[in-house]
Amino acid sequence: MATLENTMAFLDRSPSPFHAVAAAADLLDQAGFTRLEEGSAWTLVPGGQYYVTRNQSSLIAFRLPSEALMAWRMTAAHSDVPTFAVKGDRLDGDAKYARLSAEGYGGMIHYTWMDRPLTVAGRVIVRTKAGVESRLIYLDRDLLTMPSLAIHQQRDVNRGHEFNGQKELQPLYGLSGGKSLTALLAEALNVAESDILGRDLFLCPRQKAVRIGAEGELFQSPRIDDLACAYATLEGFLNAGKSAKLGQIYCLFDNEEVGSGTRQGAKSTLLPDVLERAADALHLTGEQRRMALAHSMLLSADNGHAVHPNFPEKADPANRVYPNGGIVVKYSANQKYTTNGVTAGLFRAVCDEAGVPVQIFANRADEAGGSTLGNLLTQLVSIPMVDIGMAQLAMHSAAETAGSDDPAHMAKACEAFFRKEFVQTADGVYAF
Repeated sequence: MATLENTMAFLDRSPSPFHAVAAAADLLDQAGFTRLEEGSAWTLVPGGQYYVTRNQSSLIAFRLPSEALMAWRMTAAHSDVPTFAVKGDRLDGDAKYARLSAEGYGGMIHYTWMDRPLTVAGRVIVRTKAGVESRLIYLDRDLLTMPSLAIHQQRDVNRGHEFNGQKELQPLYGLSGGKSLTALLAEALNVAESDILGRDLFLCPRQKAVRIGAEGELFQSPRIDDLACAYATLEGFLNAGKSAKLGQIYCLFDNEEVGSGTRQGAKSTLLPDVLERAADALHLTGEQRRMALAHSMLLSADNGHAVHPNFPEKADPANRVYPNGGIVVKYSANQKYTTNGVTAGLFRAVCDEAGVPVQIFANRADEAGGSTLGNLLTQLVSIPMVDIGMAQLAMHSAAETAGSDDPAHMAKACEAFFRKEFVQTADGVYAF
């Protein structure tokens, strides 16, 4: 269960997108990858392995082939989760209470955030002698909560409740008169309050990743969607090792939960920029670049909904997926997912060869599903793609649940995918 344990450790280390990228970068450093900076010249060599970050919240790692490039093998996951962004130290209101000012980020299940210990994580921008510097911050303490209104004061609460974000979802920081959040941040970073120039902070649950079930067959944690895929695809990428003919790319994008339309999102130029600079280093002509893309493939890794034990009718009758049932291949008739018969068949062949089980997911015909990274990336890098994930429960809850075997399924499938040499011999035809 090493992959599960490593996945859970990654989840615990990643209370914000900035921490997730830092955790991924640390694993890449340990594996001998060279860090690049977008604002510096890149010196790339065949067989080299590199990574670059943008906004500290998105990352692309890649290996160049040692011989002539045949194709790219890519995976993409996202670093962000639905949460609350901290807007300010204090929300005006009752003089006896101190509350932070917060705003929802993405679509979370609101009631799951109530009455649980919370804290803040993200980054703080500080003044230095040389200029300014961004520093990661995680206040490792039970700091905040969002208290529910007692049932005695809302007798109909169990019949359903619609939350008002400005009124009900502002975190209680304590009683008035204590240290401000800015003061706590300054103490943690050993800087003066006046040297804090900016910050990007989010609320995060204090719960750690744990195994549950009679046999530990499930695990529960905040941020399983999508950091479990972020870790498992990275493990597969690292375990695959170098390839003589394949360029291998691991992507971790921010802001998927709010549409990806940012400088660091999947709709940004980050992946095209990396591909262009890599192709320049390999001295590829325009014709060679296009040929390589035609032979390439990307796995868009984001989780899918397992059949719910209490609401089985919510699952599509013909396509029902379960935890530990294997990798979920996701279809959408309205093209919210990139999977088609050819890309699914090709991925299925790779999984069959690797001994990894696969299950098929589609939404009910009367319920619209969410979109993910693939259909956004394909507008910028037009290559064959397939949307995959793990089957999970309580997606977008403050704590989610998934199968203990599935991170290993994902990692093993990605390892095989990054190694597999296949080419498109004709439109819709591939040869191994």
